[in-house]
Order: sequence, then structure tokens, then C-alpha cells
Amino acid sequence: MSGALDVLQMKEEDVLKFLAAGTHLGGTNLDFQMEQYIYKRKSDGIYIINLKRTWEKLLLAARAIVAIENPADVSVISSRNTGQRAVLKFAAATGATPIAGRFTPGTFTNQIQAAFREPRLLVVTDPRADHQPLTEASYVNLPTIALCNTDSPLRYVDIAIPCNNKGAHSVGLMWWMLAREVLRMRGTISREHPWEVMPDLYFYRDPEEIEKEEQAAAEKAVTKEEFQGEWTAPAPEFTATQPEVADWSEGVQVPSVPIQQFPTDWSAQPATEDWSAAPTAQATEWIKKCLGLFHDLTSVLLLKPTLDKSTSDVRVSLHFSFV
Repeated sequence: MSGALDVLQMKEEDVLKFLAAGTHLGGTNLDFQMEQYIYKRKSDGIYIINLKRTWEKLLLAARAIVAIENPADVSVISSRNTGQRAVLKFAAATGATPIAGRFTPGTFTNQIQAAFREPRLLVVTDPRADHQPLTEASYVNLPTIALCNTDSPLRYVDIAIPCNNKGAHSVGLMWWMLAREVLRMRGTISREHPWEVMPDLYFYRDPEEIEKEEQAAAEKAVTKEEFQGEWTAPAPEFTATQPEVADWSEGVQVPSVPIQQFPTDWSAQPATEDWSAAPTAQATEWIKKCLGLFHDLTSVLLLKPTLDKSTSDVRVSLHFSFV
């Protein structure tokens, strides 16, 4: 399709981008109309798409888009999440009309509908997922372009671009390539210089992953601020001038108050108890009582006949002896 023009030939960096994004990897199923775009089949059953045919059909689709005088008459559609961001970026770069998300039935056929439009060219991301706009395009004789996988149906598709339309990176790269070729053919950008827009802007990103990345970046920034604040805090500046003292003994005045002495007089302490003093009458009576009880117990133990008595008699005798 590119002919003998070296300018339109596929460059090495383009091939590397295709391989990195997995554009050449198809599915395990194959539609009979997609057999012409297949290069080989892997041992695990996955079909490999011929990237040369992909590049040729990409240039043909870009020529068809450039042929439309008003860029707004080109409708680009993607009902799948993986292609919605790419469709919006493509529309912003080329001036096309995007329809990201659910396609309202009757947009191309129902004139009473508020969202009715009459485009001159239709570009879809997946013929299977975007079957409704393709069917309506056939009712109004609207030419269509589609990114087709190995198992995609080619009904109502005029220009099929063989590629992997399941992967988020592959879909984003294909829309980026198509936008770049459209701008090059229009003369907006030069082929000698690379396009400043990166393909990453066309890739789909999961909202949960974005939230996790933002949260991780915020935590990292907070940790970095705390670490820097702990070690790089400015030291306090002491601007007060200190008085100059030549001799420290002269600069400090010692008070001349005499130190009071408190002598310890041990004779003033109260006299302790005299252990050699005679016992009191109360102590004498207590000692006599204890000796009497001891004498009674000894007599009871020495007398054997008393042991033959009953326990109650012994308890009674002991009770009276204690009393």
C-alpha cells in the first residue's frame, strides 16, 4: 500500500512499539475473512498478525480520514473502557467527534432524537462491541473503519485494521499511530521529527490503580517532608551579646553571709529504757500465771491414770486449770 515511497515505509521504532504493546498477538479463534492478515500460529494456539499488513491498512485508514474536509464529520466510537481515553485523545488531536461509552441507538437514523448526527465517516474500536453503530451506518450508507482482531466479524466494515483490540496498550498505540499519520498527511507535523505526544497518554488506566498511585505518592511526599524537616531544621540564632569578663573571680560576687553552725548535743536526747530496772507488779503477776499453767500441764502429762479418762473429762480439767 505504501508503494516504493520510503517516507511511508514502517520504521524500526514503529515495529518496536508494536511488539512492546502486543499488537501482533491475536486470539485463539480466527474468522475466515481475517485469514489474509495472519502471519503464523503459535504452539499455544494464538495467531500472530502480520504487522506489514497492519501498517498498510493503517495508512489507508489515515488517507480516508484526511479526505474528509470537515474533521468534525468523522465520528470515532468506543464502547469499551480500554478505548475510551484513546478515542477522546484522538478527537482532541484531529478534531473528530468522539462517542465514548454507550452508543444511543438511533443516533444515525432517528432524526427526532436530540443526539442525531450525520457523519461522513465512522471509526470504531471493536466491531463486536460496537455492532450497533456499524449496523446503523449500513442503513445510511456510511463508510466505516474498524480495529479488528483475528476473531472479529467484518460485516459492514469497509476498512479493517488487523491488530490486537483487546489489550489496553495495543488499542492506545493504534489510535496514537492513526492520529499521528492523519496529522502527518495533513501537514500539521513533520515526518522528520518525532511527535511530541507520547503513546502513554492514549493508554487506558484503571481508576483503582490511579487512586493507589496517588495515595502512595502522597504518603511518600509526607514521609520525605518529615525526614527533611527533622534534619534540615534551621538552628536558632543567638543574637544577644554576652558581656566580656576578664576575670571570673572578679565578675562574680560571693555573698558574705556567715554560715550558721548547728552543734549536735547528744545529751539532750531522751533517755532510753533501762533494761536492768526491776519489773513492775503487772509483769510479775503475768509471769506467775504462766508458770502456774506450765506446772498444771506438766502434772497432767506425768500422771498416767488421768490419760485413761475420757477426752471430755480431760478438757474439763484443763479448762478449770486454765481458769
